[in-house]
Amino acid sequence: MLTEFADKHKLSKDFLHDARKWYIPLADNISKHQKGAGKPYFLGINGCQGSGKSTLSDFLSAYLSQQYDLHVVVMSLDDFYFDQSKRSAIAVKVHPLFQTRGVPGTHDMIQAARVLEQLRASADQVSIPRFNKATDNPAPRQEWQTITKPVDVVIFEGWCWGVDPQNDNQLLNAVNALEHEQDETGVWRKFVNRQLEQHYAPLYSFMDYWIMLKAPSFDCVYAWRLEQEQKLRHSLPAKSDNPETGVMTDEQVQAFIQYYQRLTQHALETLENKCDVVFTLNSQRRISDQQIRSTYA
Repeated sequence: MLTEFADKHKLSKDFLHDARKWYIPLADNISKHQKGAGKPYFLGINGCQGSGKSTLSDFLSAYLSQQYDLHVVVMSLDDFYFDQSKRSAIAVKVHPLFQTRGVPGTHDMIQAARVLEQLRASADQVSIPRFNKATDNPAPRQEWQTITKPVDVVIFEGWCWGVDPQNDNQLLNAVNALEHEQDETGVWRKFVNRQLEQHYAPLYSFMDYWIMLKAPSFDCVYAWRLEQEQKLRHSLPAKSDNPETGVMTDEQVQAFIQYYQRLTQHALETLENKCDVVFTLNSQRRISDQQIRSTYA
């Protein structure tokens, strides 16, 4: 199963080693809790861009499905991004930086709350959106994930999922050139923080168990995000340099990650204290350590 998964996702032998050492024991513990629970078990996964959230989520789904015959649903905060027109409206009303997807305030959290509630209530049919990053818009409804049978495990991953809002003093000073030059008065970051507090944090209570993939520092994010864009570029048809594909250049990546810097650094400083399992990553994205608060909730 491991080799098949690694081949499908084009992963190195390093992943096989890490999965055997870290991920399989985690999955086995999750299965022990879920067994006979009679209701969905919710896992929240946090990690910065490129940290491996999607890979971990997909692996847990595949392993729990194949080894324990559990029905697992994987969903990403990214799939709840507003479309370009909605973000444009927020950009006009609040601040131009909201045109770019990423931060709290650019996701449809009303829809996210509805989906989480439907999954918890084992609704007969649940539709989970998909977001196409290459077009920077939600995918057509016919491409959404449709759930029509009882769910055993729900995995919800996101770069700022689980992160608590900052206090007012933390919002005073800019953390990078983007904030210094384009958010001098702090309107953007204060609105982001308020959205996090009002529309994201209240949904954290859905989660039964929290997992964090902790990067060494924010400096790694640029290299990891570059790798993501290169994979996206290679997955597209020829002429992937066409601007309509939405794939970013190296310079665009450098600018883009500044949107994420404030909350990513905040997460690195604070989030591990609330997580049940923290996997500490090195600069090569290998797991170097693990901190466990509980084997399962």
